Amino acid sequence: MTFMTENSVLLSPAAYVEAVTTAVAASAAYYGDGTTPLGDDEYDGLVRAIAAYEEAHPDEVLAESPTGKVAGGAVQGDVPHSVPMLSLDNVFDADELAEWAAGLERRLGHPVAGWCVEPKLDGLAVAARYRGGRLVQLLTRGDGLAGEDITHAADAVLGLPPVLTEPVDVELRGEVLLTTAQFEEANRIRLAHQAAPFAHPRSGAAGTLRAKDRPYRVELTFFAYGAIGLDDLGHLALLEALAALGAHTAASTAAAPMRCETVEQVQERVDEVAALRADLPFGIDGVVVKADAAEDQRRAGNGSRAPRWAVARKLAAEHKVTRLLAVEWNVGRTGIIAPRAVLEPVVIDGVTVTYATLHNPSDITRRGLMIGDQVFVYRAGDVIPRVEAPLVDRRTGAESPIAFPEACPRCGDAIDTSEQRWRCVRGRSCQAVASVVYAAGRDQLDIEGLGGTRAIQLVEAGLVEDVADLFTLTREQLLGLERMGETSATNLLAAIETARGAALSRVFCALGVRGTGRTMSRRIAAHFGSMAAIRAADADTLAGVDGIGTEKARVIAAELVELAPLLDKLAAQQVGIQVTEPQKPATGADDDGARAGGPLAGQAVVVTGSMTGALAALSRNEMNELIERAGGKASSSVSRRTTLLVAGEKAGSKRTKAEELGIRILDPEEFAALVADLLPTP
Repeated sequence: MTFMTENSVLLSPAAYVEAVTTAVAASAAYYGDGTTPLGDDEYDGLVRAIAAYEEAHPDEVLAESPTGKVAGGAVQGDVPHSVPMLSLDNVFDADELAEWAAGLERRLGHPVAGWCVEPKLDGLAVAARYRGGRLVQLLTRGDGLAGEDITHAADAVLGLPPVLTEPVDVELRGEVLLTTAQFEEANRIRLAHQAAPFAHPRSGAAGTLRAKDRPYRVELTFFAYGAIGLDDLGHLALLEALAALGAHTAASTAAAPMRCETVEQVQERVDEVAALRADLPFGIDGVVVKADAAEDQRRAGNGSRAPRWAVARKLAAEHKVTRLLAVEWNVGRTGIIAPRAVLEPVVIDGVTVTYATLHNPSDITRRGLMIGDQVFVYRAGDVIPRVEAPLVDRRTGAESPIAFPEACPRCGDAIDTSEQRWRCVRGRSCQAVASVVYAAGRDQLDIEGLGGTRAIQLVEAGLVEDVADLFTLTREQLLGLERMGETSATNLLAAIETARGAALSRVFCALGVRGTGRTMSRRIAAHFGSMAAIRAADADTLAGVDGIGTEKARVIAAELVELAPLLDKLAAQQVGIQVTEPQKPATGADDDGARAGGPLAGQAVVVTGSMTGALAALSRNEMNELIERAGGKASSSVSRRTTLLVAGEKAGSKRTKAEELGIRILDPEEFAALVADLLPTP
């Protein structure tokens, strides 16, 4: 539809009627089960076009028009609210925000006595009623006057206490959503129960809150942002009171609510929150700006749909609708055949997206995707975009089924379809070059001089089929390759010989075992102490390693069986057995192989930013190895369990979060001094 853009103009009564019908349907879906036939930007632009038409043609306004109504007038409820639950008016850029703020001050007759800026959470607004400090009812916003009773779902909502810290009568208001981690876990659970995955976090939250009698549990998170019954408090003071009662608020996040004295400071904070968006553990679709003082709020009052003292500064949508043009089938280094969506280019959060992830063939079938479908695409920060759902009601009949490969797209051999993720029957042999290049990488065997071009030569010459064959190469074989001189051959053979004595963790990582990476390889090596012990471990034994669950243990055990011929070849070449890593009983190390008496004993350490000084030459993997040799546990994200952050240049949001949580922070030079005895010799 051509009118679904922010700057569009409705030129005829027929276009206006169609626009209202489309907007109402989209709003009903959005506030009902959380799905939407329109992207956020499209919906916002459509409603603005409707409002502009109605302003120019007041005699033609339809009763069902979404303008001026809570939730676009598309939903209703059957439980009356004690006080109406209103929506927020929107502004879309800095100029509109400044104009809104100036209008509020004109209405008040004086400057606003401070502003509060907080993230606009992308979830469902709810009201939680407490009597004597006990939760008695949970309601959706509905049409703002009455909501739907969803009390049955309250026990799955984290941050919504069943009992407050004080026996008060109060109604908390806030947002319920699926965090990024909860969304991923919810879809894992749903797939395990043969249910279709949620299209995106908002639809997952909406569906979960309304669902009854499911055979599984999906956890959500509550963020309080208001209350009925705690009167005469400024907004920041109210949030502090809510937290004191035991409710979860956004105060613990990197985008915590902040007081600003001027509109200029408000604009700066809006930009800061927008910049943090990619690193937040939940979705936001804007930033809310509120008059902080209770007296300013009272004097400004409320309209029929929204308060006059608060506004939402909308951000560019991270969810968009575009067309699925094709599906490509790529073969990874372990032989996994992965589908990739080719999309009609679409800009999401400032990035042009032309490709997106499709999980596996069974997921494509479950979602019912077809070539030519209008599809819902999701992108959070720098995460690879994903195709989440087709818009079935937009089909024209011209769509066609997605053709699944009947043979391996790379080598033409058969495909093993026994698991959800299809795989070439040749496994790693199908992508020998990729497997060899990965194994020779800096964080694995670190074989300098063995890049993609050289690996292709070795494989195509029949000299190398896997990483073990590297250790059988001779000078004569190498000199027979194009552009391989005496010096290059000598250097490559020396690098391969050095790799023969690599630490067990690096040798194991070089295998590219599915379900493991650099950190997990270090844990496995430290836990078992030798390749022989690793090979002898069954799934139950592997599950005893920190971070390996039952399902991952099963995958790793199966991989080790498949890798048996390669492991035999490596053993024959004395690779991975000469230098073993001490087992836990021999050193008193923890499950990660950390030294109990090291300078970082018991510490959970996160590294962020660019390292300088003595640490400048270390890769992130080498930094993590250093942490674990010093007795610590390396992690990639800051949480309440983190005890130390090493913050280099351009540390960004991780440093901000660490400061908020009161976590100890060291710069690279301070950290280098702490672990000086363990640093590699220059």
